[in-house]
Amino acid sequence: MAVPGDRARRDKLPPLPPGIVELTPEEFEDFPNRGNVLVVPMARIARGLNIRLLVLRLARENSTWGYRRIHGELLVLGIKVAASTVWQILQDAGIDPAPERASTTWSIFLRSQADVLPACDFFETFTLSGARLYVLAVIEHTSRRIRVLGATAHPTASWVTQAARNLVMDLEEESRHVRFLIRDRDGKFPAPFDVVLADAGIQIVLSGVRIPRINAIMERRIRTCRHELLDRTLIWNQQHLLHALHEDEHFYNTHRPHQGITNARPLRALPHPVTDQAAVTYLDIRRRQRLGGILNEYYQAA
Repeated sequence: MAVPGDRARRDKLPPLPPGIVELTPEEFEDFPNRGNVLVVPMARIARGLNIRLLVLRLARENSTWGYRRIHGELLVLGIKVAASTVWQILQDAGIDPAPERASTTWSIFLRSQADVLPACDFFETFTLSGARLYVLAVIEHTSRRIRVLGATAHPTASWVTQAARNLVMDLEEESRHVRFLIRDRDGKFPAPFDVVLADAGIQIVLSGVRIPRINAIMERRIRTCRHELLDRTLIWNQQHLLHALHEDEHFYNTHRPHQGITNARPLRALPHPVTDQAAVTYLDIRRRQRLGGILNEYYQAA
């Protein structure tokens, strides 16, 4: 298809689809076999491309809108096209019908609420004497920041409820706005735990029965804690466990890179890349050991 065009308007128009050639009137005169091509004004092509982009935008930004609703919105905007044209545009782009796009999956919910959505869970470990200790921790989905709320051998209702109060106070001191908290259906969470959080405007979201992937980020954090700390440490007692957990918490939040947030740290952004060639040639990297070398931090000497 040969289309006489205005070169001055090229940059303002969307890319042309395959099979369409943009020609000036002078180029059109020299175009081979010009008697066998369909000539369409550039304005008509541009109008069709812009309408297509607008239809796709409306579908992307409004998952509940079907092709008839989008068609109606186009009419409101003064753009007259057939409803079947809108349907064909969506079909060609592989966009599902509105009922399928409108359904909210768990992953979509997590992404949309990540800024105000932490998760919590219990995990257990053992001391050298064989005593079982329970740890309650929280992780924020967006930043991956962790908070160790405590460790105890007896997670009573009063202890767990007090941990909820401490969490609420920490969030208020930091002016953090949290709307939801994911937890499982563990019987160690008493009803007052939910009440304390509800009074602070935090809604509990329960995970499914035996579906750990619903709380996958918290489960992954527990696995990391076991792999990097607990499996490599001999825990003497509760005080020793809390000391180790708080050291790991500081390391996790301020130094350890996280792939889920493009290798940034929860409380510290990545530094600017080193551009000085001399500094790269003569690197002076120091190591800071935590917990006797179980955790290693590396930094450049000043």
